[in-house]
Amino acid sequence: MRFPDHHVPRWIILLIDTFLVMLALFTAYMLRFEFTIPPVEVGPLLFAFPIYMMVRITSFLIAETYASVVRYSGTEDSIRVLKAIVGGSILMGLLNPLKFYFWDSAYFLPFTIVIIDAVLASVFMILFRLGAKMLYLEMRNPRSAKSAVVIYGAGESGVITKRTIDRDAASGYQVIAFFDDDLRKSGKRLEGAPILHTSSLDAYLSKQAVSQLIVSIQQSDPEKRRAVINTAVNHQVNVLNVPPVNNWINGELSVKQLKSVKIEDLLGRPPIVLADSHVGEQLRGQVVLITGAAGSIGSGLMQLVARHEPLLLIAFDQAESPLFELEIALRIAHPKLRLEIVIGDVRQKERLRKLFATFKPAVVYHAAAYKHVPLMELNPTEAVLTNVLGTKHLVDLSIESHVKTFVLISTDKAVNPTSVMGSSKRVAEIYAQASNSETGTHFITTRFGNVLGSNGSVIPLFRKQIEDGGPLTITHPDVVRFFMTIPEACQLVLEAGAMGEGGEIFVFDMGQSVRIADLADKMIRLSGLEPGKDIEIKYTGLRPGEKLFEELLASAENTMPTHHPRILRAKVRANDLIEVQKEIDELVAIFQLQDNEALIKKLKRIVPEYISNNSEFSKFDV
Repeated sequence: MRFPDHHVPRWIILLIDTFLVMLALFTAYMLRFEFTIPPVEVGPLLFAFPIYMMVRITSFLIAETYASVVRYSGTEDSIRVLKAIVGGSILMGLLNPLKFYFWDSAYFLPFTIVIIDAVLASVFMILFRLGAKMLYLEMRNPRSAKSAVVIYGAGESGVITKRTIDRDAASGYQVIAFFDDDLRKSGKRLEGAPILHTSSLDAYLSKQAVSQLIVSIQQSDPEKRRAVINTAVNHQVNVLNVPPVNNWINGELSVKQLKSVKIEDLLGRPPIVLADSHVGEQLRGQVVLITGAAGSIGSGLMQLVARHEPLLLIAFDQAESPLFELEIALRIAHPKLRLEIVIGDVRQKERLRKLFATFKPAVVYHAAAYKHVPLMELNPTEAVLTNVLGTKHLVDLSIESHVKTFVLISTDKAVNPTSVMGSSKRVAEIYAQASNSETGTHFITTRFGNVLGSNGSVIPLFRKQIEDGGPLTITHPDVVRFFMTIPEACQLVLEAGAMGEGGEIFVFDMGQSVRIADLADKMIRLSGLEPGKDIEIKYTGLRPGEKLFEELLASAENTMPTHHPRILRAKVRANDLIEVQKEIDELVAIFQLQDNEALIKKLKRIVPEYISNNSEFSKFDV
């Protein structure tokens, strides 16, 4: 059964309010005279009644108590009712001395009646509105048909969340409990729902049929938040997140703004956040060049650098459409930013030379690279041409143009590489480091683990596979990876550029590596599905060049602390620039021959620790 969607005419609301105040006046007399009205009071009441009704109706018309949609009544409507009743009662109270002293020495209405009537009229009218609202909500969305919801966070945000849900008849949610970390709140009730301690969540979900858990804590401890989400996921409870207050629409929360939690919330460690004051000092008023600007890391860097008011920000990439979209986003977010969009390839030295000569960048962030391991196993000469020669072009031109800081974005796959991609990035690292001692330019390297949500990464792949109904494909049940978010990766790049003195490799202390099979399991559960039942997980075997686990530091390297406890500095063996240049020239020359065997053998001479894994190139291992 559905409650009618059309509004009740205003005159009917006014008529009901009129009946309610009549009932209030009669009830006030009954209470005042203990349910027996003396005959002597009947005459004055009949005289006062028409004036009473005229005052009440006039106050309703002035306050427009009838104008609101009753089924959506709220606090403002109750206040409007109170103003109308109190105003009318004050006027009737003033009529008493006027009638007593200037008419017939009798009161218009006894003061006790005026007071009791005001209270009863207010209560009757407000209860009518609340009752109509509750009836509408129940008819529109019966309590028995609603999904049970619990809220993590019994603070102000939690209260607003419950009120938002209660107000939205179409949400289909019913809040049955709050959970909070504060023991002092346990055992109390909030908005009619009990407050329980977070430690009891696991037992509660085991007994109660809960469909959703809403995280509604604006400033939450990451570890506690993660534990709560994991508990919900383990009980097949879908988890939603309340966005930050500054993202609420016009300062008000909407049920539509409740979003599924991100897999980043289950990284296994607190997010890494860096202060960027000294980054701003380095970038403000400078010409900054970012290669690979349209990629996941590159576009993240563009957004961060734009905040630091560079003199000019140059986006360099060969991807036309993503560059176009990036330009639109930047010009909207930073209308005063001087922005130059340059389409080109890092393998084209003359194109780069023209760029450096025209704009004279002071800071270069080099993010352009081929990064997909299996594809580069199939196309090793292309990997060398982009990752090695492209980096060499940029390093050489940075020296010629007296660039102050050059930051190379590398990968954990360059550590003890087992793939063409990893070894090509290691050669790029070697050349940048060897060039550092010969020039005033500071050449700095940053190494990432896998970046959550980046183009081609496992997270978007899993999301697409879940949307398609599965299966989720994993190469091996024991594959583990280090993960970081795009903001973390971009912060590391900027921080490294600001703190580096040249020749260093900076890495994050990224905590424990994550088992990909566990990641897939959690993503399925976060989608409200059950692994093995709703979505299958399928193991396909290691791909060419792929490792079971990856490292951020090679065995021959060691680390030193920096100003931040989560950033480490790796010290690596020194390389002779002349020798490195010779080796790279010979490596790049092999491109013309398109001889994969010769190319791989040369790579393995430059990077002795490169040992192919699950690859046809294993036969060339020394």
